[in-house]
Amino acid sequence: MTNLTHLDEDGSARMVDVSAKAVTSREAVATGHIAMSNEAAAAIAQGLVKKGDVLAVARVAGIMAAKRTADLIPLCHPIALSSVNIDFDLEPAGVTATATARTAGQTGVEMEALTATSVALLTIYDMAKALDKGMIIGDVRLLAKSGGKSGDWRAA
Repeated sequence: MTNLTHLDEDGSARMVDVSAKAVTSREAVATGHIAMSNEAAAAIAQGLVKKGDVLAVARVAGIMAAKRTADLIPLCHPIALSSVNIDFDLEPAGVTATATARTAGQTGVEMEALTATSVALLTIYDMAKALDKGMIIGDVRLLAKSGGKSGDWRAA
């Protein structure tokens, strides 16, 4: 169990002590997808969803979620984010969200990027559920991270 940083010697959950870590520039990119009917995707693309601009609201929700990650994920450190960007790729039968989070700090921003992506996708669902209750959120994953002691990493 000693290889798991969020567990102590006894196997109890703990917040990792990052006080001795160097402050470095860190970035993480996460992505995810929401599959939906062609009609729902077209309505989003054309701005015809009655609740408003789906992608604008989802972008703001994702940014807000990234800022609240430590409140949602029990052992995450609250960190000062330098920036959070969320891009959307509209497809005929869905939307892909990609979030990039940055900070200069002692711990990474992977969870912030993943949280931003997840909440952006959940917001799309909420705003468009009247058009398609069968939407499927999936494939949420980390694409890349940089900075810190472990260095750079990219998904294969």
